[in-house]
Amino acid sequence: MARTFYVPRFRLVLLCIGTASALTAFYPGTLSFRKAFSRINAEVSEHSRAYETLADASQQVGHRLTGSPSGARAETYAFNLLASYGFKEIRYEPFEVESWMRDTVTLAIVPNKSDNFRDVPVVALAHSPVEAHVQGEIVDVGNGLEGDFAALKNKLKGKVALVNIGLAAPTQGARNLHRSEKTALAIQYGASGVIMVNLVAGNVLLTGTASVTGKLIPIPSVCISLESGQALRAWMQEEPQKLHAQIHMTNTSRKIRARNVVATLRGSTYPDEKIIVGGHLDSWDLATGAIDNGIGSFAIMDIARTFKALKLRPKRTVEFVLFMGEEQGLLGSRAMVEKLKRSGELDKVRYMMNLDMTNDPTGLNAFGRSDMVSFLNTIGETMKEVEPAFLNQMENQAGLHSDHQPFMLEGVPVVGMNGHLSREVLDCYHANCDRINLVNASQLKNTVRYSSMLLYALADSDDIPAHRQTDTQTRDYLVTQGLRTPLQIANEWRWKE
Repeated sequence: MARTFYVPRFRLVLLCIGTASALTAFYPGTLSFRKAFSRINAEVSEHSRAYETLADASQQVGHRLTGSPSGARAETYAFNLLASYGFKEIRYEPFEVESWMRDTVTLAIVPNKSDNFRDVPVVALAHSPVEAHVQGEIVDVGNGLEGDFAALKNKLKGKVALVNIGLAAPTQGARNLHRSEKTALAIQYGASGVIMVNLVAGNVLLTGTASVTGKLIPIPSVCISLESGQALRAWMQEEPQKLHAQIHMTNTSRKIRARNVVATLRGSTYPDEKIIVGGHLDSWDLATGAIDNGIGSFAIMDIARTFKALKLRPKRTVEFVLFMGEEQGLLGSRAMVEKLKRSGELDKVRYMMNLDMTNDPTGLNAFGRSDMVSFLNTIGETMKEVEPAFLNQMENQAGLHSDHQPFMLEGVPVVGMNGHLSREVLDCYHANCDRINLVNASQLKNTVRYSSMLLYALADSDDIPAHRQTDTQTRDYLVTQGLRTPLQIANEWRWKE
């Protein structure tokens, strides 16, 4: 869901240890990774199928909205593709989900006591009500952060909140909130509706969930373009009367069964210990979701192909997971974590590696786990020796709103890759322009190469420094990473203060 992430107010200062050879004094087993990394590098460079299969799926399947016929076709496509790579142990993990689908929506702006309507192009945000007919005065809440809402706390009841999706002219140190959290604040302060303003030029309409829980919200939440937002705000300044919004929408929401797709590669030495590498297969329905998250999910399937092609069998079991329902509230990953908790097997998950809009990585992210920094830096330096184009730019900061989150909230260590996307590509996030033409085949191949190396290292190391945190350790970790407030807004903070 790449997405709004929450960046802590500090960055870890890394020890300056120059080479992989020096670092192996701490982790001597990493010297053996060079041979495997070189084989991975050659295999992916010469035989990667990530771009080709993503392009084929974009044409054959279309969008991959959870609960839709296209979503079911995507699940089958992934299963069959993994089987074609030689995996015998593949399974569907079904889960029940409230499937939301858009139908009709209109937005009209009118001055109070006037018939001077202006219709505005609009798209509904997911989990808005099945039917809503709202009219209310528009109150501009700006960036929609906690302080913005608090400043207007006595003026929002029964009104329609106008809120930026991103941060317009952000103040230093300001951290954005997810659109679902801004909607949650609007509901908390009694708003009757929400109008989100996209900050991308070009009349781009953005969709995505407005619910922090993956369930229906009580008020309509919609998105308008940057240009429409600018025109509306200019009109609000010029018009002596208050402007009102009229939102009419219908949607559908029903219980369906979606399926995560899981391919298992059994470990040779510690088969009961698991490394999960996952990313969401589902997408929104305005386009084909080539970037969000085609590049992540199809990279994972190509990593699986690479392991099979090279007959790699690391010490730990690897599970390659394609999650569904991420866009609608991390539903597939939540279902997997709950299943692991019920079976008592969550302790067997040593690490979760998530690829969500990960592209052309230049380094690794320890996700706030300082006990992993030296280890990951060792791996990164070894990767750099094999492929000098890899810069090994280490980070150590955690974020929310993707399929790693349910694992992280249960104390499971998480690792990420630091990549980049061009402004042109990012402007199509969750929009009707997220199509295969945005995908850079060479950069996608780099994602597969470097992610395969990292995954192999995690799965084949003699020991991994980080372990699952206790409940108290998890709480303290989330506080340190600056994630308590957004989790409280989302009603996911389970600790009593």
